[in-house]
Amino acid sequence: MFLGGQSYGGRQGSMLAAEEPGTSDGLLLLSYPLHAPGRSQFRTQHFPGLKARVLFVHGEKDPFASREELESARKLIPVRSELLEVPKAGHDLGFNRLRGAASRELPHKILEAFQIFFG
Repeated sequence: MFLGGQSYGGRQGSMLAAEEPGTSDGLLLLSYPLHAPGRSQFRTQHFPGLKARVLFVHGEKDPFASREELESARKLIPVRSELLEVPKAGHDLGFNRLRGAASRELPHKILEAFQIFFG
């Protein structure tokens, strides 16, 4: 079983997984809100308690975390984690502006990354 969510939903899933190890086999965290925009208080206190692998999907221009901040935060997780960055996307991962083929590409890329990482 896998837990996941976008933004706050992913944060809640990760907190549950840290509090109750064995709840899931892995986490899919879309646009994890590492900190509030313009703030420096990181929401990573529970990361050392994670026992399930974590796949982060992150927009390159997400104001809730820079790539560097997220890479640093991943080091707090004692199990394998990976980052899939979405170029030119913000916190919505670009879904609000994608149309046609582009709107089908991103879910496929996320699914492919998920299958490779957790496969």
